[in-house]
Amino acid sequence: MSFLESLFSLAGRTALITGGNSGIGQAIAVALASAGANVTVVGRHEARLAATGFPYVAADLADRSAVDRLAGLSPDILVNAAGVNHRPPMDALSLADWDLTIEVNLTAPFRLGQVFGPKMAANGWGRIINVGSQQTIRAFGNSGAYGVSKAGVAALTRSQAEAWSAAGVCCNAIAPGFVHTPMTEPVFRDPERTAAMAARTMIGRNGELGDFVGVAVFLASPASDFVTGQTIFVDGGFSVK
Repeated sequence: MSFLESLFSLAGRTALITGGNSGIGQAIAVALASAGANVTVVGRHEARLAATGFPYVAADLADRSAVDRLAGLSPDILVNAAGVNHRPPMDALSLADWDLTIEVNLTAPFRLGQVFGPKMAANGWGRIINVGSQQTIRAFGNSGAYGVSKAGVAALTRSQAEAWSAAGVCCNAIAPGFVHTPMTEPVFRDPERTAAMAARTMIGRNGELGDFVGVAVFLASPASDFVTGQTIFVDGGFSVK
């Protein structure tokens, strides 16, 4: 095995990726599979899941019984990328909006961690990778429940790291910048707003799905054995400008 393979190979590892049928989740699924992992993706839309070519489980993470159906799996790597992005103005935010957003974006990653974190710890190795947002640290564009859920993701990541890192389970979060995905497609149809968002980065462009390949493999691999409890911003400098 070469030096780079010893650092980044995921050969023999299994990965479960929620939201793996679209956007950043799908990009991460392809990246981990390319590094050698056996990948299973989870999402709501069976046709989209089937189109990925990966083994899949159709599940709506807003439904707690769907999370229970995943409990029989034993992944080495859990990626929580599924999310909902309902962001009405705060004074129009309903309890139903709040409940759905918190359930999918924060409670599902918590519950999946509760299922798989102890299994990984018992095996002496594991990775939990949660996907956050710019709204993990700032109010931005009707943050509402979405911003709260993503701030919670960072805190959840630290709590998971505190619980299981000593047993070899590294838990980290990725916070994307403004990225062109199916979820953000309506915004990218506005050239002026798209250009304004790019101008807020240090690099001078908005994010692309390929920007998450390297960090995902790093956080899933032996190269990150001493990295845990962190939120890594992959945003072209957006969060610090």
